[in-house]
Amino acid sequence: MQDHVTPRRVVILGGGFAGLFAARALRRSPVAVTVVDRRAHHLFQPLLYQCASGILSEGQIAQPLRGVLRRHHNVRCVLAEATDVDAGARLVHARRPGGGIVQLPYDDLIVAVGMRQSYFGHDEFAAHAPGMKTLDDALDIRRRIYRAFEMAETAANDRERQQWLTFALVGGGPTGVELAGQIREIAGHTLDREFQQIDSANARVLLFEGSDAVLGAFGPRLAHRAVRTLRHLGVELHLGTMVTDIDAHGLTVQDHDGRTTRFGARTVLWTAGVEAPPIAGALARATGAKQDRAGRILVEPDLTVPGHPEIRVTGDVMSLNRLPGLAEVAMQSGAYAGRSVRHVVEGRTKAPKPFKYVDLGSAAYIARGRAVVKAGPLHLSGLSGWLAWLFIHLAFLTGFRSRLGAVLSWSVAFATSSRRERAFILSDTDAPAGREPAPKAPPPPP
Repeated sequence: MQDHVTPRRVVILGGGFAGLFAARALRRSPVAVTVVDRRAHHLFQPLLYQCASGILSEGQIAQPLRGVLRRHHNVRCVLAEATDVDAGARLVHARRPGGGIVQLPYDDLIVAVGMRQSYFGHDEFAAHAPGMKTLDDALDIRRRIYRAFEMAETAANDRERQQWLTFALVGGGPTGVELAGQIREIAGHTLDREFQQIDSANARVLLFEGSDAVLGAFGPRLAHRAVRTLRHLGVELHLGTMVTDIDAHGLTVQDHDGRTTRFGARTVLWTAGVEAPPIAGALARATGAKQDRAGRILVEPDLTVPGHPEIRVTGDVMSLNRLPGLAEVAMQSGAYAGRSVRHVVEGRTKAPKPFKYVDLGSAAYIARGRAVVKAGPLHLSGLSGWLAWLFIHLAFLTGFRSRLGAVLSWSVAFATSSRRERAFILSDTDAPAGREPAPKAPPPPP
């Protein structure tokens, strides 16, 4: 008679890079893996801005989680959002779409939930300045960008037209720099000669950054080259400025000397700052773990939560040695956490070596043929940086079809300046030509 042994239960919160690589590391282990995510797809987040700007489609940067993990027969996917952790009972509480709570017991918990956009205490800015962390965000930004040119074409006066043709981006990190460069390319090349009443090339792109440099993490040399490229493209840089107010018609900023300036802009995009999602706070309360200023969980060198060796925190939401929030950090930490669980299952008694991040570099795409890449002592910019950027992103795109589709889309975009993914849908709150929505008709008399 055969003995039936319940396999060790591993719950992974998050289907991003860290969660995906953790699941892959457990593929051949005698464990039952449950991947919990509030979205049913794995997203290649570094290319979100290319979806937002119309180069790539959503299907080229997002793959169904079940499809990505279809050959992992010990993995099941649960569409839900983790809301709480009972560390004593070893239970995860998750909310299903539309309501209802799912309780997921675990023997090992791997937290890979990533980070979300932070407005530094001004969450009211989100209504007028969307961030870019999800696929929905990218599609919303695409709608706002291309809608702005359409609204400018039928604007009632020059002032309104200029507001629609002004794009303001808050945050001079990679996302802000990449989006700024893309909008200038759209205005100067993609939409060239498509309108009768406006010259799209006259669009203004304003980039606001609180520090004195864009791409500060890349070092002074590459930051200087990025500034030179952005200015050559026509991006207006406003360094050392802090945003104090945003509304539907523009934003107000304050410089280091306390002077405030108002900029009219109907399209404001937020690319500054991140914070941990609520589940990180719930985990900290359940385990007594400490959090940093952004809400990341402080972990031991082996990525476990202090006092809870069965809980590992990976990717952007972990705080360890000031590691950057890069996809490569998420991949390596997720794979490390998965291997650590596998070693426990295999009965290895030797303590695992501390997690060591191997820096494979950072890259930021600015415009066609122009990118900056930093990999240890190697610093590339211009065409050589762009070619390195292409290689890096093709290597990590999930799925052969995604790689092939990206190559074809990039070939068309880089050769002709056209963008095939420009379709957008107006929302119910979009007013015609940028004017206030017409008041609703009064109800008929009884």
